[in-house]
Amino acid sequence: MTPRETQPTPSKEAIDALPPFPVLGLDRITLVQTGAQAAEAAAALRAHPLWGFDTESRPTFLKDQVSDGPHVVQLATESHAWVFQLHDPACRAQAAELLADPAHRKAGFGLRDDQVRIRDKLGVQAASVLELNVVFRERGYRKDMGVKAAVAVLFGQRFAKSKKAATSNWSARVLGESQLVYAANDAWAARLVAQALGLG
Repeated sequence: MTPRETQPTPSKEAIDALPPFPVLGLDRITLVQTGAQAAEAAAALRAHPLWGFDTESRPTFLKDQVSDGPHVVQLATESHAWVFQLHDPACRAQAAELLADPAHRKAGFGLRDDQVRIRDKLGVQAASVLELNVVFRERGYRKDMGVKAAVAVLFGQRFAKSKKAATSNWSARVLGESQLVYAANDAWAARLVAQALGLG
């Protein structure tokens, strides 16, 4: 394909007609809340060179309100996802160390705001970040590609995103099952997309 060739991006209607993407279940999602749990998660993650990556922040509703997120960081391998809550200082420090690790690539979509918030809250620059939308642009897709469009193009499946979960309180001390599934699958799907693109 020459640089001038473009690839079509599926419409919302076309995506809605696809069979559902099989989501990662709770049996393959680990909630990380303490320093000890974070150390275990880090050991498992470091065995893999490429991670799916995303964050969640409590939504802001006022015009000049500034987010104090991220409140959750998600990292995933091809078979498991870890959802880090950032209340505990030791857990937060371990998450920051993982994000700043240049030896492991972190793939995701729309990560610019995530990186700014990570720098402001955790005091580190996320290293070796792979913005998958840029990869799709380089391969001829001219419209922005989020996870839903990417899953449709690469797997012929519909990736469902719950608006209720997306706008829920991510700073809560206790996260619901729907929040865990939502957060984990955003990172996990990004990991699968990166692999399908030949990046991992």
